Amino acid sequence: MIQVRLKNGDVHELKEPQSIYEIAGQLSAGLQREACAGEIDGELHDLRDLVDHDCKLSILTFADEGGRHAFRHTCSHILAQAVKRLYPETQLAIGPAIEDGYYYDVDRDTPFSEEDFPKIEEEMKKIVKEDLPIERFTRPRDEAIRYFEEKGESYKVQLIRDLPEDAVISFYTQGDFTDLCAGPHLMSTRAVKAIKLTSLAGAYWRGDEKNKMLTRIYGTCFPKKSELEAYLRMMEEAKLRDHRKLGKELKLFMFSEEGPGFPFWLPNGMALMNAIVEYWREVHVKYGYGEIQTPTMLNQHLWETSGHWTHYKENMYTSMIDEQEYAIKPMNCPGSLLVYKSEPHSYRDLPLRLAEMGHVHRHEKSGALHGLMRVRAFTQDDAHIFMTPEQITSEIKGVVSMVDEIYSMFHFKYKVFLSTRPEDFMGEIADWDQAEAGLKQALDETGIAYQINEGDGAFYGPKIDFYIQDSIGRAWQCGTVQLDFQLPQRFEAEYIGQDGERHRPIMIHRAILGSIERFIGHLTEHCAGKFPLWLAPVQARILPISSENHGDYARKVCQELKLAGLRVEVDERNEKIGYKIREAQMDKIPYMLILGDQEVKDGSFSVRKRDCSENESMSIEAFKQMALAQNARRDWLEEAEK
Repeated sequence: MIQVRLKNGDVHELKEPQSIYEIAGQLSAGLQREACAGEIDGELHDLRDLVDHDCKLSILTFADEGGRHAFRHTCSHILAQAVKRLYPETQLAIGPAIEDGYYYDVDRDTPFSEEDFPKIEEEMKKIVKEDLPIERFTRPRDEAIRYFEEKGESYKVQLIRDLPEDAVISFYTQGDFTDLCAGPHLMSTRAVKAIKLTSLAGAYWRGDEKNKMLTRIYGTCFPKKSELEAYLRMMEEAKLRDHRKLGKELKLFMFSEEGPGFPFWLPNGMALMNAIVEYWREVHVKYGYGEIQTPTMLNQHLWETSGHWTHYKENMYTSMIDEQEYAIKPMNCPGSLLVYKSEPHSYRDLPLRLAEMGHVHRHEKSGALHGLMRVRAFTQDDAHIFMTPEQITSEIKGVVSMVDEIYSMFHFKYKVFLSTRPEDFMGEIADWDQAEAGLKQALDETGIAYQINEGDGAFYGPKIDFYIQDSIGRAWQCGTVQLDFQLPQRFEAEYIGQDGERHRPIMIHRAILGSIERFIGHLTEHCAGKFPLWLAPVQARILPISSENHGDYARKVCQELKLAGLRVEVDERNEKIGYKIREAQMDKIPYMLILGDQEVKDGSFSVRKRDCSENESMSIEAFKQMALAQNARRDWLEEAEK
């Protein structure tokens, strides 16, 4: 008997090998209908694959990441089949599943436009209704190449030629369409009930700018129409919240043709960034970190020692100084190691926690640049902790506590993933086992929920990744905690242990906000630009009803509030007060301070919150104390209103 342990812990026995799809049917007809893929001992498999040995088996539906991957991969083939039916002269390149859907890169003399989408979508829906069985088969290399040469699919031929000699070359067929693919895929086209093509982009073949530009057709799909509709509503909301749009409207940052990918921070953006950094510094003092700053440019020898010169040079900006090559830092960790090595250490000095707001530069391809989310110059809130092996658990717990405190302050929910030893790991397995056990113990002791990503750690150590979830449900990888045995060894970092002998410290690489630029992008979209008072670039705008009659009083109030530490400005334009109020609301100013004859006489003003239609009369002193108290507590405005 073959013993199959299911996700819920039950054991299902097989008298003979059976496919994952057949096993799903034995468990439940409903599960078989919803099954998209399987996972055998943690490895993703096609539903057609046989279970022929004792194993752990999970049947994956669209609710599971692996199931969604198979579902959307199937839809990419439906897209390709529809394109070939309608435009048979088109050549196909690649069509993977991605996080929110799928895409297919195609080559056609007459470029596609979004006007073609309705016709292609209609053909895709026909393919779904045809309920085409999807079948998998393999072919020898020569036969596979000949098959695609005869069809004129030159990109597929290149893909096959680039595969290893011993690679299994698999195909999937659905009706009149066959594609080169490793899978996995659904059993039939009928499960893909809701389809939408979303956008077009240019994409170089193989991502190489020297190659031909192809057309990339993006789409998404769901098992139910209601799920697609909910997703499209979320995407419409995301467009309204796009940080690039809001960043321009709120005058936070800009980009220039003179420096693609290099953001310019405007006064409003700097006020926002400085408020975040001020909070960041307070938390780091609380948790026992010392702040450092390391040079932006260091010589080639340092980067050779760290390994970046060998593995990362193509992403680094370099320059010759005094006949020696230097590089602008793409990461902060080598500089932190030099700080550690600048003086001797004993076990009594450890753990040593060094934090840095380090400005780094990385050469990103122009096609990958995207607002603040992907730039070429950014600031990382790095910290490096040097410690003994015995301190792993306690230090990780401290970092997890910091992460929770900081993300909670910004009203972000988050998920945690523990990534373990990859196949290309460096170092000793015993060290890895100890490190993974330490990370797991720390997470278990904090009581925080987490998932394990088997084999997804960095080559130099396991890691914990934090994915924040914004207010419309999108998840973003943000913070990370990585254990590293290799860099301390490369830099010959040492400490004197209790035994009087020299030992290597273990190093934690840790970022919580990650890239400040990217974090501000996420935060802007999370808040839809309506920052809480303590973060708002302009916390209050003074609106005199008549600039001529009330301007002097408005400027006096502004000066008094500024001296108290509030970020305030006056709208002295000769416009009607209703217009000024609407403008302030459009600019998402937390408080509007309206003043006219009565307010000048009383030494007060009428206070209006950005999302309210009612005004409240307050003295200057009362407003000052209220706003300063909100700042000190770092309230979100909506909470303060309650």
